[in-house]
Amino acid sequence: MDELAADAVAALNFLRAQPEVRPQAVGLFGHSEGGWVALRASAGRGDVPWVVTNSCPGVSPVEQERYALSNHLKGLHGDGHPEVRSTLNLYDRLAEAGRRDADFSTAQKLVDNAGAPPGLAYYWGDVDERLWLFLKRKQDHDPTPDLLQLCCPHLALFGGADTTVPVADSIRIFTAAACHSARLHRATLTVEVLPGGDHRLQAEGSAALVPGYLDKVSQWLANLVMPSTGGSR
Repeated sequence: MDELAADAVAALNFLRAQPEVRPQAVGLFGHSEGGWVALRASAGRGDVPWVVTNSCPGVSPVEQERYALSNHLKGLHGDGHPEVRSTLNLYDRLAEAGRRDADFSTAQKLVDNAGAPPGLAYYWGDVDERLWLFLKRKQDHDPTPDLLQLCCPHLALFGGADTTVPVADSIRIFTAAACHSARLHRATLTVEVLPGGDHRLQAEGSAALVPGYLDKVSQWLANLVMPSTGGSR
């Protein structure tokens, strides 16, 4: 996360250096895992005026992936099917292998010995040696310390029909951090849950964003930026 956040800060600084850009108006927007990156890049920085997270989990990557896999398996087999439990147990063993810093061949052997259940392909289908290294390095990332160190307003957007991120748990964690005594008063939290929105805040079966999404984002940003710019955009 530190490496990804450093990339985000470099991009932020580059954008702010452009002559047509007002540096004090530029913040960070992160979707899904990018939300963790935006929070890490914003933490402790008094020069970031706002941060928007889009479908960003409040839980760790390993918890988020398990939640998504569980929903996928239930869609394939039905809730309570033995295949759901056995595949999730295999996922848990892979997570433990990651914590032991097992190499990719060891992790792949776990999958092969379990018969490579088809439902696991949702999580494991594209994993190679390089991606395994990335997954095990980030799997227990906790976004709460970054949330506690925010110095700016935070808009957290979620889709009400998101099956990839545990929305209710994420909102609970974001809210607990916003209410913590360590959080600066100016680091306000605004949560928007858009009914019917999937993980990408699109309506089911459509490539279109759910109604009201762009209005909510643009209005929230305008309320922050416009008072310091004399009403201009």
